[in-house]
Amino acid sequence: MMGSATLRTVDVVADATGLSSRAGTALLALVAQRLGLTDGLSTVLAGTRERCSGHDPGRVLCDLAVMAADGGRCVSDLAAPAGQPALFGDVASVSTARRVLLSIGEGEVAKIRQARALTRERAWKAGAAPDGTRLTDD
Repeated sequence: MMGSATLRTVDVVADATGLSSRAGTALLALVAQRLGLTDGLSTVLAGTRERCSGHDPGRVLCDLAVMAADGGRCVSDLAAPAGQPALFGDVASVSTARRVLLSIGEGEVAKIRQARALTRERAWKAGAAPDGTRLTDD
């Protein structure tokens, strides 16, 4: 199954070899995976999957979020993380990402919000809760 493999641990060293401007961005994908967001999104988007052999929609959605956090402005900017498989693994094609986005309806949006809330709760229990800040899920 493409797109569901776990990401490798990233070792950051200052040895001037294997330089990447996206090493920090890859850590976002690792955090999403470790906190269970990727699996949560995969669960809530399972019904939208067109083919069993295709990329997992939850992983695709996480890859799109990481791409946006890295400054991506449109789906075709997914080519940036896709061009660095050592950091991001097997990233879906732009056409696959578009199909995933088009498969998400109002019901899936509500489930995505629930998955995000559960992940946020896990992160906060692990010590990442902000002090005195109120966040909303709008």
